[in-house]
Amino acid sequence: MNSFHHSLRFKLAATFAWFGALVSLLLSLGLSFTAHNLGERLMDETLRAEIEDYIARRSRNPNSLPPATVSVRGYVHVPGRAAEDIPPALLQLSPGKHQLTLDATPYRVAVADKGNERYVMLFNEKRQRQREEQFLVNLVVGALIMTLVSAGVGWWLAGRVVAPVAELARRVAKAKPEDEMLEIESGFPPDEIGKLARVFGGYLRRMRAFIERERAFTSDVSHELRTPLAIVQGAVELMEDDEHLDEKQQKRLARIGRAARQMIDLTAALLLMAREESAGEPGERDCDVCEVVGCAVETHRYLVRPETRVELACRSHPRVAAERTLLGIVVANLVRNAFAYTESGTVAITVDDRCLTVADTGPGIPSEEIGKVFQRHFKGSASTGAGIGLSLVKRICDRYGWETVIESTEGRGTTAQLFFARSSL
Repeated sequence: MNSFHHSLRFKLAATFAWFGALVSLLLSLGLSFTAHNLGERLMDETLRAEIEDYIARRSRNPNSLPPATVSVRGYVHVPGRAAEDIPPALLQLSPGKHQLTLDATPYRVAVADKGNERYVMLFNEKRQRQREEQFLVNLVVGALIMTLVSAGVGWWLAGRVVAPVAELARRVAKAKPEDEMLEIESGFPPDEIGKLARVFGGYLRRMRAFIERERAFTSDVSHELRTPLAIVQGAVELMEDDEHLDEKQQKRLARIGRAARQMIDLTAALLLMAREESAGEPGERDCDVCEVVGCAVETHRYLVRPETRVELACRSHPRVAAERTLLGIVVANLVRNAFAYTESGTVAITVDDRCLTVADTGPGIPSEEIGKVFQRHFKGSASTGAGIGLSLVKRICDRYGWETVIESTEGRGTTAQLFFARSSL
């Protein structure tokens, strides 16, 4: 119902209805005012004619009686004579036109002096007002009918106007970048809708070209990067079996191996983020958070200084529907930052039903930098990385609907929390 009220057709029909109602209201007010004004003028003309006629008759016959009909009633008053039949309120009126109510009956009154005589003529407005009220009711009914007709016509015209837009929206929603057979702009007239359809068609063609380039790029990157990295990792594994290496060489070799594995994971994560999210296999998207956290802790334990204690507490074992590689990238970034920047103290890692918490006692993040940590290529004052770690974390969290909250007090430590969306659990 809400979407119906916000539809373009409903808005156009409502606009027509409001316009019809406004025009009808203005027309009704104009007609009502004109009818009322015309009625008063006709009553005044009638009173003036009746007074002139009675004056003429009285000049010929002083005993002529004033008019006394249902609508018009007249009186004549001669100063010095008794005026028992004249209502006292009429004696106080000055010459001219007046509005008066006698015995709950509205009258239009005209007063004129002729010689030493005063003539008073009354017009009963009751019927006139009844006619005006009936005319006003007719105007209101006409305004309502006009509004309904305007709404109906507006609904019909809106349907005719919106139909091409709805067809264009249907075609755009149905269009797929890889579908070469669909031509969005075909069948539309050369008007604004046709121009919009041609713009969408051109946009779709550019999107197809972009997707082709992206696919070619990801395919080349996948092959050209993974192959040498696999070779490096294989060579490292072979060299690690060499018993003639001293401790210093073994450390350097382990560092090369870790860098190769991190590069493989990062490449896999970037390639996954470059592709549109797909359902994937259930086994690939059902990850035990505690298991991933444990692997991240062991992988980056070499960063832990002797004065730092690591505390890992898995209060529950939540499972999330996500690519293990992407979840591992998020967890590894949070764990690696805590290990790298904590020279002494404690790194506490806690997993509960919906949240992963990594709290350290490191130097903390300055208040002016805390709001920028998720920006791409942002490097803090104490950072030695490339500034893509937390920005990549933010992109992965946005992909799955997760939320990362980082709170830090400079000189006391940092707490990072990863909240998993209920839909991914």
